[in-house]
Amino acid sequence: MKIGIACYPTFGGSGVVATELGHELASRGHDVHFISYALPSRLNLFQRGVSYHEVAVPTYPLFNYPPYDLALATRIVDVALHEGLDVLHAHYALPHAISAHLAREMLLPRRLAVVTTLHGTDVTIVGQDRSYLPITRFGIERSDAVTAVSEYLARVTREVFDPVKEIEVLPNFIDPERWRPAEGSRRRSCFAKEGERLLLHVSNFRPVKRVLDVVEVFDRVRRELPARLLMIGDGPDRPAAEELCRARGLAGIVHFLGNTPAVEEVMPTADLYVLTTDMESFGLSALEAQASGVPVLGYRAGGLPEVIESGTTGFLRPVGDVAGLAADGVALLRDERAYREASRAARARAVGLFDADTIVERYLALYERVLAESGG
Repeated sequence: MKIGIACYPTFGGSGVVATELGHELASRGHDVHFISYALPSRLNLFQRGVSYHEVAVPTYPLFNYPPYDLALATRIVDVALHEGLDVLHAHYALPHAISAHLAREMLLPRRLAVVTTLHGTDVTIVGQDRSYLPITRFGIERSDAVTAVSEYLARVTREVFDPVKEIEVLPNFIDPERWRPAEGSRRRSCFAKEGERLLLHVSNFRPVKRVLDVVEVFDRVRRELPARLLMIGDGPDRPAAEELCRARGLAGIVHFLGNTPAVEEVMPTADLYVLTTDMESFGLSALEAQASGVPVLGYRAGGLPEVIESGTTGFLRPVGDVAGLAADGVALLRDERAYREASRAARARAVGLFDADTIVERYLALYERVLAESGG
């Protein structure tokens, strides 16, 4: 198949999932064409079967806000015609599903199947804004198929939009060979000294991620055990997190690495992964941590309980309970046997439930179904 993928290129869940799916599809012999305003952060242009098409957004004095949705629709039409796309997979409802629908109308009578994947804030925050709710519902209903990354997100979508369209749950996934525990001694001498524990957080540092809570959890852990914290990513709350670290005297043991691309090389070096978000539709980074054999500390919110088995592969606490999470983390780090069991269980759960081969085959079956139903 020839598959177009419209996604955001940013260092966040929807763009990462879209990119990883494209890589997996290309490795199975399909032609994958990424369409976005910038190169997706994890995209490997050297992989056979992967192409990138930049969306150029013209600026005119008449436009206070450049019309990206229209430029995207035009670019989708161009790629569909010249590359012979069979399916356009829109990741994140706005504007990708709407631009895909507009492109499909422009292409008539040529047929282009459209699949939309809902990732989280496109439904839980953006889509529920009264300004965007009708058009988000429209994008869902006009897609040939719609998927959500968790049961939680599918339920919220049904409650908010009451769609006629069926919402199929296709969870995020990992490549077990790429995300795996470190072999032998952990390669972390550049991050932590001998005897120090290493905690890790990866996100886009938006308010929903509650990165100040990550620092609070770490501050409590390091009072009990020698420890350091790695913070990967960037975003609006990074300055506040850095300031809190300075105020607490943590600046020398908390390292902000920015948008580090090779997260899979850093993840296995950690002892614990901390994800204190209050609205996580799935928790891809938590899944990647578990696949790397790293237990997770997080809040019992959104779809995270579908990823983490509290008490077995990590611990979940009510939103805001930084003291409880820190206590859980300290107890686990002090019990070597319990830690080994949690690490093994985390890896087993990630590979057993969220293996790339299983989930990608379900996506391919979905593409084939919508093509058959549309006569494509």
